[in-house]
Amino acid sequence: MKLENKVAIVTGGARDIGRAVSVKLASEGARVVVNYFNNDQNALDTITEIENAGGQAIAVKGDMTNAGDVAALVAATTEAFGDAIHVLVNVAGGMVARKSLQEMDEDFFERVMRLNMTSTFMATKAVAPSMPGGASIVNIASQAGRDGGGPGAAAYATSKGAVMTFTRAMAKELGPSNIRVNALCPGMIATTFHDVFTKDEVRANVAGATPLKRQGNAGEVADLVAYLASAESSFVTGANIDINGGLFFS
Repeated sequence: MKLENKVAIVTGGARDIGRAVSVKLASEGARVVVNYFNNDQNALDTITEIENAGGQAIAVKGDMTNAGDVAALVAATTEAFGDAIHVLVNVAGGMVARKSLQEMDEDFFERVMRLNMTSTFMATKAVAPSMPGGASIVNIASQAGRDGGGPGAAAYATSKGAVMTFTRAMAKELGPSNIRVNALCPGMIATTFHDVFTKDEVRANVAGATPLKRQGNAGEVADLVAYLASAESSFVTGANIDINGGLFFS
């Protein structure tokens, strides 16, 4: 197994891409800390799935835009699994709503930035001191960070572009400590995100325009996260890797 005896934190790790990542890392031998925000049942279901497959995991509730909750997440991790944290996957985030420039106010824009960028910054800052050499951070950015997103997604796209730049900066800053930092830029992945924010006809059109003629799934994203978390990608850092079925080439 790629991650045997490693400890991993997955923020936003209880549903969709986050759940798939949590389950995948556990299947590769990691002891996983599943952070979630407000849905206890989602967290319980994720832990149950991991444990039924023979893995180890705990769930920790917390808002990754709140410094106290982030500190509590790290404390719970070290209490359960020891002082070293080998993997951090920053999945927590979201769009909140589609709004045009004139529909957005400052509070909305800042909320989206905090949800996506500030959460990634805060978790990275809190976890990095506990990371030994060979550790890995994987951020979930978005294709929107490359192409500006769809209608009403300006704040979301901007925040994910910031995650991409932060990824490059942290790869430089943490690289001398042999900590790698990479990000994924998913395109159309079949998740609750698109159930909420994307019309069915738009999803069908996007899938049809993709060279592979389909949407992706959360498990495919999780497979790539596991690769970046493992020593198999030991010379990959500062990369923002597209996973979009060929819909957008960077």
